[in-house]
Amino acid sequence: MEAAGHIELTASDKSLALEMRGIRKTFPGVIALDGVSLGVSKGEVHILLGENGAGKSTLMKILSGAYQKDSGEILVNGRETEIRNPKHARELGISIIYQELNLVPHLSAAENIFLGREPSSLLGLVDHKKMYEASGEILRSLGVDFDPRCLVKELSVAEQQMVEIAKAVSLDAGILIMDEPTSALTEKEITELFARIRKLKSDGVSIIYISHRMEELFEIGDRVTVLRDGKLVGTREISDVSKPELIRMMVNRELTQQFPKVTAARGKEVLRVEGLSRDDAVHDINFSLHEGEVLGIAGLLGSGRSELARVIFGLDKPKSGRIYVKGRLTRIASPRQAINLGIGFLTEDRKTEGLVLPLSVQENICLPSVERFSRMGVVQVAEEQEATARYLKELRIKATGPRQRVIFLSGGNGFGGWR
Repeated sequence: MEAAGHIELTASDKSLALEMRGIRKTFPGVIALDGVSLGVSKGEVHILLGENGAGKSTLMKILSGAYQKDSGEILVNGRETEIRNPKHARELGISIIYQELNLVPHLSAAENIFLGREPSSLLGLVDHKKMYEASGEILRSLGVDFDPRCLVKELSVAEQQMVEIAKAVSLDAGILIMDEPTSALTEKEITELFARIRKLKSDGVSIIYISHRMEELFEIGDRVTVLRDGKLVGTREISDVSKPELIRMMVNRELTQQFPKVTAARGKEVLRVEGLSRDDAVHDINFSLHEGEVLGIAGLLGSGRSELARVIFGLDKPKSGRIYVKGRLTRIASPRQAINLGIGFLTEDRKTEGLVLPLSVQENICLPSVERFSRMGVVQVAEEQEATARYLKELRIKATGPRQRVIFLSGGNGFGGWR
């Protein structure tokens, strides 16, 4: 394996769309990026790989103008540039599609594609006809056939992703960053997305692709760059590297088992659901859960998985059915009651529903159980600090400390809330 920080160059690197040289970025108390370099060729799908907190998101936020680097160089199509802000990045032909799609749900697909850049008529009004025609042409070029007049909220997640890609195409993006683009897609939708990516690649678009799904990397990628703890481990041709080797580069050790089976005795029943229904989303659900058991609830988007969890946690009211907790029939009317019964909930959208982003790691971890850390209405900060330190260690949360604001954590470290 190559030495840390080394980039293995190939013939394809002679025509680079992007070079990032020695990028360094620090936040209070932590070095997020330490001299990281990245080179992306024109018409290449370049995989960016690393564990949570490795620095992938920070590097891409610098490239897309959301963060400013402390030092290093960025060259776009051979020309050195200082990317001042996201608008400047777009002007340079750099576009990013975040894992949480950045669309306005109550506007049409066309309005989202041209948001802030709407074509206007001679009278200075928005030329909707021209906008719909241009949007339709871009969508058709991507092999998408839905009406650009459709509201985004009425589109599937895969179709919404196509709107984001169409937006990038409309901006004439030469460098497209895709952050975990398949996390909410079905196998069929992933196949269709890969077909669109190959089309963009054939058109000369350079794609930086971030994903934790190893099997995808070998199907869609040309080269892969691995980061670890804010440092560059190396860049390799996908055809020359194996899955175990990539894992070793990521974690710096051999893994004999990726998901070792933990055996546990199946204990008493702790939760039982009978005939649970909620409006049109959940219909006559029945299951039981026992101590020491992991019960998986599978289904496609829109199948009712999240809605079922919301009912059990007291966020939504059931239309009918019964919930038993440790054998006792219980009416869960609120999240507070669910927490008091020993039920926790990691939300699907942790940024808007699960965390208070401006607050610290400590405040977010202890917020659901603030009564436990209070005496006569006064929060016992020392007890909060002790609990937070324990969970930072046990859950391996990468943070500068308990006072770091959650908004500065990487995505994988943002699962907060302790019961």
